[in-house]
Amino acid sequence: MAYSAKNIRVAPISAADARAIVKRYHYSGKVVNNSQLHLGVFLNGRCLGAMSFGPSLDKRKLVGLVAGTPWNGFIELNRMAFSDELPRNSESRALSVAFRMLRANAPHLQWVVSFADGTQSGDGGIYRASGFVLTGIKKNTQVWAAPTDRRGNCEQQRAAVVSRTSVTKSTHILNDGGASMAKYVAAGFVPLKGFQLRYVYFLDPSARERLTVPILPFSRIAEMGAGMYRGKVRA
Repeated sequence: MAYSAKNIRVAPISAADARAIVKRYHYSGKVVNNSQLHLGVFLNGRCLGAMSFGPSLDKRKLVGLVAGTPWNGFIELNRMAFSDELPRNSESRALSVAFRMLRANAPHLQWVVSFADGTQSGDGGIYRASGFVLTGIKKNTQVWAAPTDRRGNCEQQRAAVVSRTSVTKSTHILNDGGASMAKYVAAGFVPLKGFQLRYVYFLDPSARERLTVPILPFSRIAEMGAGMYRGKVRA
């Protein structure tokens, strides 16, 4: 039987189940520990995807993106992990359902922010297809990696990549609980080449009028050389 995106079902799942899905299907293999809401994506009774939402690590910096946003007025989509077994367009379908659920069950939320990793994964094509607006493109300074020839010496292959934002809570072998990147720099870590792209989705349409930064045309991605799909730079 051929399935379409209309055949998927979205429902809450446990944090433990979401972590397992993320570790299995997300390119980084890493979970976000402060995620609070986890939605599973089911097809024919099997959970083949997950979306995790929670407060941003940089919440103080982001709350001002939309003027007048209460402290609990926005949320971050901080993980999307989908199996290739899911039908085409499942991501945008799942996001549409998730946003309807947020509007119905969390009416205090006005908008959703998410980031596309244009250093290892993609430039956010799913977000563009799902009604997000592009509000920022910048050269990567957040995702750092060990030199290629040293990654094999790490406890795990994926441990060779760290997020500067979350380094104080990292379980990486070099982390000492401090906020400094000094040990990573000394070990040869450098920022990955690429870009980070910021997207916003308005659960409350009126919030769009209070956006404090320009909405960038999607064409800016190509103009800046920030295009990426499945880890490969777009020509």
